[in-house]
Amino acid sequence: MPASNLKILLVEDDELFRLGLRVRLQQEPGLEILAEAEDGETAVELVNHHQLDVVLLDVGLPGIGGIEACRQIKQQHPSLPVLVLTSHSQNSLIARLIEVGAQGYCLKGIASEKLVLALRSVAAGASWWDETATKEIRSTFAVNSTLPEGATHSTQHSNSLTQREQEILSLLASGKTNQQIAQTLYITPGTVRVHVHAILHKLGVSDRTQAVIVAIKKQLIKSDLILEE
Repeated sequence: MPASNLKILLVEDDELFRLGLRVRLQQEPGLEILAEAEDGETAVELVNHHQLDVVLLDVGLPGIGGIEACRQIKQQHPSLPVLVLTSHSQNSLIARLIEVGAQGYCLKGIASEKLVLALRSVAAGASWWDETATKEIRSTFAVNSTLPEGATHSTQHSNSLTQREQEILSLLASGKTNQQIAQTLYITPGTVRVHVHAILHKLGVSDRTQAVIVAIKKQLIKSDLILEE
């Protein structure tokens, strides 16, 4: 298989639905279903045994469940993107997905072209939240940013980020990949990676999505920069 193929772990407990997903995704050039799991424990184990580019994860799994599986996967492999596939879009679920480090989610029944785009987006480092999730993210952190200590935290974090890092953070929030950021700022993708690593370290987070959430909460960037699908 070409080296550019996206290697996917497909985690879904409904065998027929999983088969349908596999058929749809395998038809797409450049995508490869490297492994499959039907419960959270197996998913966590497979992540440790395969070189993957993205995990497509159902929430309603037997055993530890999808939320806990996502948390463990991100704990062990912070840079591995997880795209959640679910039939629910409640605000409480969205908040929990953000908390455990998911890069976004798709609702079951999504058009195959859009699912492929979502997979490619999160694999490239962007996030994928629909309108409902985007509104929830904005409202949650609009409330949090009014807390008294917010201004202090904002100043501390703002002073620790360089002007270039703040520019890159804003571009991350708009869903741009390293390559797109490099083109926008006329620097190399390697330089972007160095800056992103520094941003994650300074904000005390493990991935881009968490960096954007923290940045909005601390008022480093505007909430209307979040990518909306």
